[in-house]
Amino acid sequence: MASLLATLPLYVADVGANKQEIGIVMGSFAIGLLSFRSSLGRLADRRGRKIVLLIGTGVVSIAPLLYLGVSSVPLLMTVRAFHGISIAAFSTAYAALIADLAPEENRGEVIGYMSLVTSLGVAIGPALGSYVQEAFGYSPLFILSSGLGFASMSCTAKVVNPPTEAQIQTKAVGEKFWRLLVSPRVRTPAMILLLIGLTFGTMRNFVPLFIKETQIELSPGLFYTASAIASFSVRLLVGRAADRYGRGLFVTISLVLYTAAMLSIRFAYNSQTFLIAGAIEGAGSGILIPMMSAIIADRALAKERGKMFGLCMTGFDLGIAIAGPVIGFVAQEIGYRNIFACAASLAFLAIIIFLTLSSKDLPNSLRFALGRTGDTYALNQ
Repeated sequence: MASLLATLPLYVADVGANKQEIGIVMGSFAIGLLSFRSSLGRLADRRGRKIVLLIGTGVVSIAPLLYLGVSSVPLLMTVRAFHGISIAAFSTAYAALIADLAPEENRGEVIGYMSLVTSLGVAIGPALGSYVQEAFGYSPLFILSSGLGFASMSCTAKVVNPPTEAQIQTKAVGEKFWRLLVSPRVRTPAMILLLIGLTFGTMRNFVPLFIKETQIELSPGLFYTASAIASFSVRLLVGRAADRYGRGLFVTISLVLYTAAMLSIRFAYNSQTFLIAGAIEGAGSGILIPMMSAIIADRALAKERGKMFGLCMTGFDLGIAIAGPVIGFVAQEIGYRNIFACAASLAFLAIIIFLTLSSKDLPNSLRFALGRTGDTYALNQ
């Protein structure tokens, strides 16, 4: 996936798309996410994690090859939406599988360690993709991405489903999927992930184009590599610390880092500032996603874990979906630089929401967000 992170927006631009069309194409990725996340989450609960993992790796193997013969915006949107199914499947089943395997007392630590592989892939992928694209062109790049996907699917075929309650084949269990959205244990995580999805979508879709516009001598792939290295580094430490000091404190720290990263991009005029901004964003992402995964796992029964992960991450998906077309339209009016000021405002709003709405009332929310008390909605409290 990451081998196309810095290069796909440039490919869309090269086939003749304008700023808004680039945003629409990139945002179409989330159509597949939004359309299939809920059903794949339920499938992971009913039929086991492995089949959903295989769906995700299968799609990520096929989608890059489809880009090869596509040169119109509508067809690029279609392929991009299909590509989005890969993350809807894989990330949901992977998060649920790790939560199944992790002991409750050090769940944050295990989730943090297991998410290191994602950071490693994102560290290598953008630089590798940019190098292949610059040296050999787009066709070898898409073939490389597809080949890596097939390798992933081969590895996934060896996964064994753990014998947990989550694997019992049954019809809807617990609360109805969409009714969960308004429940106190899900509402705030979904809102936070929606706002950070908007922020992340803005960065992912428009940083390569912004770097190109500023004519700074920096490969966009290096920006994402700096982000991934920072994400990898913080995950080595944050999981164990969060098990000791509480998830809420680290979620707050991650949101502050996201705000600082977007402001740094807004005021970036040289390659060093871009790389620093990438590292700050990576640190924020490296803390936020494992901590949110741990919070969701803490608040879910095993038999509904896939459904819970699917619903909460739908907020993130929706943010990415909106970011492409909406922020692309705004960029047409105010330029790339100023859209990152907008992204910083969204991340700051996420801080306010988490500080005030993360628990049953304002005092408890503040204490949880600052690491002074446990999670009221965790099932083990």
